[in-house]
Amino acid sequence: MNKITYGLGLCLLLTSCFKEVGITVTTDFIYTAKDSIYTAPANISFTNRTIGATNFKWTFEGGEPVSSDYENPGTVVFRQAGDYKITLEAWNEDERQIKTHTIHIDSTVSTAFDAKILINDFSPVTVRLTNNTTGASAYKWTFENGEPASATAQSPPDVTFTTPGTHKITLTVTNGGQDFTAEKIITVKPALTNDFTMEPSFDDEDGEAPLTAILESKAQNVLTRKWTTTGGIIADDTAANTNIYFKDPGSYQVTLTAENGKGSKAVTKTIDVKANNGLRIIRDVKLGINAAQSTIGAYYSTSLRKVFRSGDDLSVAGKDIDIVFFGLNQGFSYNMFISPDSSTAYAFGSIPGAKYTRYINSLEACGCSLTLTAAGFDAMTDDVLLKNMTISNSAEGGVPFTNAVSPRIVLFRTADGRMGAIKVKTFVPNGTSSYIIIDIKVQK
Repeated sequence: MNKITYGLGLCLLLTSCFKEVGITVTTDFIYTAKDSIYTAPANISFTNRTIGATNFKWTFEGGEPVSSDYENPGTVVFRQAGDYKITLEAWNEDERQIKTHTIHIDSTVSTAFDAKILINDFSPVTVRLTNNTTGASAYKWTFENGEPASATAQSPPDVTFTTPGTHKITLTVTNGGQDFTAEKIITVKPALTNDFTMEPSFDDEDGEAPLTAILESKAQNVLTRKWTTTGGIIADDTAANTNIYFKDPGSYQVTLTAENGKGSKAVTKTIDVKANNGLRIIRDVKLGINAAQSTIGAYYSTSLRKVFRSGDDLSVAGKDIDIVFFGLNQGFSYNMFISPDSSTAYAFGSIPGAKYTRYINSLEACGCSLTLTAAGFDAMTDDVLLKNMTISNSAEGGVPFTNAVSPRIVLFRTADGRMGAIKVKTFVPNGTSSYIIIDIKVQK
C-alpha cells in the first residue's frame, strides 16, 4: 500500500469518528409572567435553557412578536385570552430539536356592579344589585349584615339590611387565575319612630279656655307628618311644629301620624282644657328692698311673670311692668307698692314705656269700703270678687305699711283695667338683700 492510499484511508476513518461523537441538542425553556399575572394583556418573559444549540427559532402563537431568532427573546405580550402554542426550535450542525408548550392566558376582567336602594334608605333597606362585570368565570358576593349574607350567582337576589349604619357589599370574581374585587357601601338610616309633646303656651299655662297649645313633633326618620284632632284648630297640620287652638273647655284628642314610605305610626294624646275662671294665680314672687334693686329686683310683670332688676334692659319689657315694690330698709319700716310711671320719685330709674298702676297698700287705713282678708285671698278661685271691686284713678297707694301685719293684702288695678290682689306672705330681713315674698291673683 502506497502512502497516498494509506493517508486517504486514515482521513476517512477520522471523519467517521467525528461524526459518531457529534454535539447533542437538548431544547428547553421556561417562562414567567410579570407580577405572576397571566391575565390579558399578559407580559411573559421567556428564558432559553437549551443545551448544545447554536441556532434558535421561536414561534409565539398569538403573541407580540409572533417569532424571534434570538437565543433569549425577552418579553412577549399576549393581548387576548386563550391557549397558545409556544415553539422553540434549536439546532447545531449535527442536530435539530423542537419543544412545544401550550400557555394559557386568562381573560381580561372588568369588575363593576350597581347597588340600587329600593324605595328609600330608612330601615329596612332593600338593595337591588346589577352585575356589570365582564371576563369573570366565577363570582362571590358578600353582604355585611345583610339577608342573605352571601351569594355565588352572577346576578344575586335582592338584599335586605335592617341594622342602622354602614354596610359593605363586596364582589370578588375570578378568571381562573386571578381574583378581582369591587366594593360599595350602603348606609341605612334608623327605622321610623313617632312621638310628640303638647304643652299650653306661656299665656295659657293654667290650661284654661281659650287655650293655645304648642305641638312639637319628636318623630324620627320621617318623610311626612299629619296632625289631626277631635276639636280645636291646628295652624299647620303637616308641619313638624305647630300650634292648636281650643276655644271651649273639654277633653280633646290630638293625633300625629308619621310616615316614611316604609311604614306609618300614629300617636294620640289627650288634653283637658279647663273652664276659664278669669283669674291668673302667681305664687312665690321675691321682690327686694330699695338696696336690693340691682340684685334681687323690685319690678314685676304679671303678663310676663318675671322679676326685673335695675340695670336690666327694659326697652321692650318696660311697658309690661305693672308692679313696683319700694322697701325703705331691712327693718321694713316703710313699704309701698308704687306705680311704674312714678318710679323716679322713689329713687328708681326711669322705666321705658311705663304705665300706671293704682294701689290700696293699706286696707285698714284707706277709709274705703274695699276689704279682703288673707283667708279670702286664699279661697279665691275665680275673679268674681275682683269684678265687684273698683279703685279710682286718684288712688296712688295710700298709706305705706310696715311688717307689723303679716300676711298683708294689697289691692291694685292695672292700666288696662285688670283688678288684682297681692298677698305679702313673708318679710325676710337680710341686710341690704332683704326681700318680701308675695302671691298675686289678677284678672286675665
